Amino acid sequence: MAQPDKKLFENLSGKGKAIGVLTSGGDAQGMNAAVRAVVRMGIYVQAKVYFIYEGYQGMVDGGDNIEEVSWESVSSILQVGGTVIGSARCKSFRNREGRLQAACNLVQRGITNLCVIGGDGSLTGANLFREEWSGLLDELVQTGKIEAEAAKEYAHLNIVGMVGSIDNDFCGTDMTIGTDSALHRIMEVVDAIMTTALSHQRTFVLEVMGRHCGYLALVSALACGADWMFIPESPPEEGWEDLMCNKLSENRARKKRLNIIIVSEGAIDCHNKPITSDLVKDLVVKRLGFDTRVTILGHVQRGGTPSAFDRILASRMGVDCVLALLEATPETPACVVSLCGNQAVRLPLMECVQMTQEVQKAMDERRFEDAVRLRGRSFENNLNTYKLLSHKKNISELPKDNAPCSIFSAIGHIVTVFLKVLLHITDSYSFFHLIKENCGNKASPVSKSNFNVAVLNVGAPAAGMNAAVRSAVRVGITEGHKMFAVNDGFEGFAKGQIKEIKWGGVGGWTGQGGSLLGTKRTLPAKYFDQIAEQIRTNKIHALLVIGGFEAFESMMQLVEARGTYEEYCIPMCIVPATISNNVPGTDLSLGADTALNAIMETCDRIKQSASGTKRRVFIIETMGGYCGYLANMGGLAAGADAAYIFEESFDIRELQANVEHLTEKMKTSIQRGLILRNENSNENYTTDFIYQLYSEEGRGVFDCRKNVLGHMQQGGAPSPFDRNFGTKISAKAVQWISKKLKETYRNDEGRTFRTDSGDQGRVFANTDDSVCLLGMRRRNLLFQPVTQLKDETDFKHRIPREQWWLKMRPLMKILAKYKTSYDISDAGKLEHVNMCRRKDETGAI
Repeated sequence: MAQPDKKLFENLSGKGKAIGVLTSGGDAQGMNAAVRAVVRMGIYVQAKVYFIYEGYQGMVDGGDNIEEVSWESVSSILQVGGTVIGSARCKSFRNREGRLQAACNLVQRGITNLCVIGGDGSLTGANLFREEWSGLLDELVQTGKIEAEAAKEYAHLNIVGMVGSIDNDFCGTDMTIGTDSALHRIMEVVDAIMTTALSHQRTFVLEVMGRHCGYLALVSALACGADWMFIPESPPEEGWEDLMCNKLSENRARKKRLNIIIVSEGAIDCHNKPITSDLVKDLVVKRLGFDTRVTILGHVQRGGTPSAFDRILASRMGVDCVLALLEATPETPACVVSLCGNQAVRLPLMECVQMTQEVQKAMDERRFEDAVRLRGRSFENNLNTYKLLSHKKNISELPKDNAPCSIFSAIGHIVTVFLKVLLHITDSYSFFHLIKENCGNKASPVSKSNFNVAVLNVGAPAAGMNAAVRSAVRVGITEGHKMFAVNDGFEGFAKGQIKEIKWGGVGGWTGQGGSLLGTKRTLPAKYFDQIAEQIRTNKIHALLVIGGFEAFESMMQLVEARGTYEEYCIPMCIVPATISNNVPGTDLSLGADTALNAIMETCDRIKQSASGTKRRVFIIETMGGYCGYLANMGGLAAGADAAYIFEESFDIRELQANVEHLTEKMKTSIQRGLILRNENSNENYTTDFIYQLYSEEGRGVFDCRKNVLGHMQQGGAPSPFDRNFGTKISAKAVQWISKKLKETYRNDEGRTFRTDSGDQGRVFANTDDSVCLLGMRRRNLLFQPVTQLKDETDFKHRIPREQWWLKMRPLMKILAKYKTSYDISDAGKLEHVNMCRRKDETGAI
């Protein structure tokens, strides 16, 4: 029975209403998923749904360009890039005469609800159309094109927008539809280019899209560890040519065989002059003589199949778009469905448009700091993390005070010193002081902290682990710490498989799958004495553990052992990384996005096979232990008919109902079926049992095949999301560790930490908040003591007691044409852009 505080969408009816859906402006992968969701949700609530072909041009032209559609009309478009209903620039809609004709065409079909999928220009046009609606209808009545009764019946036009743009240039949403897929295309190219660049020691300059927004360039640079990056929001400082060439030269001197420079097509310098890929190439060739090539990705970034992220995002937004139209009143302003953190929100359309325009205004006026801030916290965090990781400041890798400089650097330093002497210095003391300053490590801008931080992976391998380790090591070094890498988890820790890892030791790790450090599921309780001894021997002051549920259990054991082992009284942090996404305290774990894409790609191929043979149902088994995240969200991304998971019990009656549903489906033009099953969803209804049941009950109607995806879900290169998420979350974790180290450091005299002190104090941390898990909760990244998460955990089944994604489960059922209940309590709240931003201040990703 529904609780009184729940708001169920069954109470909303679209009967007697008509919804028009159009795509406008540039195309983006995922638009078809949004169109599919709008059509099926609209039909589900008994509304009529119309395609408006070719965007606003089709609305103006009318006729066959506005067509009522059925459930089957959107079959097989989920995995197709671009937009099947077309998109076109429309000059006539910019004039009142064009909008008058468009209004006439809509009224004739009773359409007073519009779902517009496009960029800020398309959405601005929709809002103007809505504001003029009453005046347009009055004019149509006066000219006799519509009856007065029709004008009265269709007196109000409701507008809800979804942002489809690969550039992610719309303020008010963390991600626009198509951005993640474009990043996939970019990273595929970058990974391919790296192999050839390594072979020939080349420098590659990659130009990516983003005429007015540098998001693609920024995140690509972060995800591949680019040597340099140019974006319009943050132009390089004066003298950037020297700085860039010096950095490229230094990287080559450290035997790095390739350089990657990423340029946004709208990149500018601090004087608003364009920085082109050819300009950068010519500069590198002229000054350094490096073999340099330019690759312009162009429209490759718009093409290809949508990623799992974009399909799920577009499906969520499409469903919420229909709900927003059903709930709209004449007083409701036009709104846009956005993503804030991990939550779908509705924001006033024009507030978002105005803030987007403010960004461009700030750039035109060279207020670049304001432009970055206006882009949103997510963009700002990306930029700050890139800056943090892009410049090497490693004390331990610089020459020691008593170590000689290399002959070439010595000559350079001596020349520099003599110039300084001639200009400023007369006494011999200053002369020799400068020699030491330029040849020794005293010149480093980083203060040595005297802290040792160990990094290890625990549990099963997950894509993104290596990106997280790289980020942790480099941020730790910039913080002044000595970083240690532990091989093979706690088992390796106990055996002394621990060594210092330096800046160059993690070069090129972001694109590597699996765990380069090695990882084991072994928990520390088995080796408490040996691990404590290794912490003492290596003087480890803090631990960063990157892993899954085993990492969480390990931290619980170490906390409990603090009473016996003082060595464990140090700050410790967990970065959740597992394809199962079953770690308590976080909505998302590293590796889950990559695994979802692997499942989705396999399902796409299987569906294509089923389409060719007709009347075939595939049963697919996914990993995840007892957590049904992969099966459920994979089913939503792949357009599955059902997904069996442990969290939602099922019996033979439900299995039989699913068979009957598929039997009816085979009578339509969609003659295929896809069923996903989580590996531990039920101990009796195994994959083999379900396969045999479907085969027997479907005999004569359809045949069955089964596939167990297995460990292919753990392999492969990390997705852009996992590379980016791992980089940022790990950087944040190390900064938290640095803060805790300073807070918990004491010497024999009771003094607190000072970077310039040479005393031999110690770190002592035994409070609950010194062992935390850094997780994403709705809109924020939060540090949560592991002891507080204990009550939120089902240890028997290794899953959190509450999981956010279960709210997405009805979406898959609705889009597969099952009758179900859907709690929409979180929807329907119109927020404001500033409010959304304030809620996200503590850590948007």
